[in-house]
Amino acid sequence: MTTALVTGVGGFIGSSLAAALLDRGYTVRGIDNFATGERENLERVDGHSEFTFAEIDIRDPEGVAEVMECVDYLFHQAAVPSVPRSVEDPVTSTDANCTGTATVLDAARKAGIDAAVVASSSSVYGSSEELPKVETMRPSPESPYALSKYYTEQLAVQCSYLYDIDAVALRYFNVFGPYQDPQGEYAAVIPKFIRLMLDGERPVIYGDGEQSRDFTFIENVIQANVRAAEGGVSGEVFNVGCGERVTVNELVETLNDILGTELQPIYDDPRPGDVRHSHADVSKAREMLGYDPEVSFEEGLRRTIESFD
Repeated sequence: MTTALVTGVGGFIGSSLAAALLDRGYTVRGIDNFATGERENLERVDGHSEFTFAEIDIRDPEGVAEVMECVDYLFHQAAVPSVPRSVEDPVTSTDANCTGTATVLDAARKAGIDAAVVASSSSVYGSSEELPKVETMRPSPESPYALSKYYTEQLAVQCSYLYDIDAVALRYFNVFGPYQDPQGEYAAVIPKFIRLMLDGERPVIYGDGEQSRDFTFIENVIQANVRAAEGGVSGEVFNVGCGERVTVNELVETLNDILGTELQPIYDDPRPGDVRHSHADVSKAREMLGYDPEVSFEEGLRRTIESFD
């Protein structure tokens, strides 16, 4: 039976991935320090006979080394997320995302694991007006978070040729879905808007709303992770998105259509560090991983809304 270690398992993506891996017959180990993850996210996997959890910080070399023993695949999802948060506190983001990644990958190579898949971000492209974003473009990270993610992916690529590990980095484009936290100052836009609009409140848009994103449903991201780990590909960076571009104004319009509401957004000043447009070219992932984003933006929104109480 294949054993996987999921770092950041208390997060939205980490917990969703762990649950999917268990469904595929994996034995799954999860770690988190709950700096940003939530214990309640583990409720969907707690009690499963093939799941174990340890509360460990990814910067703890001894703790990470212990859980890495006899692991086949590493799925490194742990990070301090959010561009605005990193602008306000660059030290924490850099320490957790850079030092943490180095610690995890060092333990992975010492343990002799087969494959490592690390989470990167579309934010590494910066605000270049050239669309869609292709992996061959020159990165231009414009926030401490984006810079830390570029370090993360490049360290993984280095591992692929310095050590005997099939290492791949996935540049996520605005992931959303059930179990994503709608609360808090740094909550992602989709769950935050859904919660507000379900409560009859107007969502706040930073800027004019014409900024666009390639919103990517969680099941597409899980598919990419599994294909990357099992595919024998190494030393590559891949975009993981839907290959579609939706403005934030269009997001509000679509939510109004699905919810049967007519709530108009409130507009506020743009946030520093946010890129204007994001749109993924996923042809490389299609060709090399067999990746196929099966769940569309609107279908993903419907499934996400259904998960709200």
